[in-house]
Amino acid sequence: MNSKIFFLGMVLLLVFGCIQNQANNEAQNELNNSQNLNEEINNQNTGVVEVIVEEGDLIKVDYTGTLEDGTQFDSSIGRSPLEFTAGAGQMIKGFDSAVIGMKLNEEKNIKLSPNEAYGEIKPEAIISVPIQQLIDAGLNNPEVGMHIFASGVPATITEINDENVTVDFNHELAGKTLNFWIKVVEIKKQ
Repeated sequence: MNSKIFFLGMVLLLVFGCIQNQANNEAQNELNNSQNLNEEINNQNTGVVEVIVEEGDLIKVDYTGTLEDGTQFDSSIGRSPLEFTAGAGQMIKGFDSAVIGMKLNEEKNIKLSPNEAYGEIKPEAIISVPIQQLIDAGLNNPEVGMHIFASGVPATITEINDENVTVDFNHELAGKTLNFWIKVVEIKKQ
């Protein structure tokens, strides 16, 4: 008889435990639903709408660009934020892609390979021209490191000898991995 009572007691404990677990789960679901509803109501009451950057949006970002060794090559800090249309190809590929999906005031750090930035160095874009050609064009005192425009294209003088000047038409950041800190400060839907 004692074993029957013990067995019946165990069954009752098991049934009661299942009922209690089900009640706890239902109570937790009610609490979660209540919290979600409160969040929705608060967002509606405060007018908070989460805005994210999509292609075609006119956006403004603050940014700082650095090389792999930490050398800063550009920044908007202390100037006006950079304004551009997201996804329109106005920026280097990796930067343009990185802002898509960002929220207003969101910050992000990105690392771009040369292919996502200014491309690899193209040897064919480095040419040697007679120094007289530059003098004839009005550049009487060419110097190494000088930035010039040749037929409207920017270039850098990289070497000078008695007869020739080596001019590099690659972007000065070509072949480099670039790091950017980006913060979206304005999003205008188009």
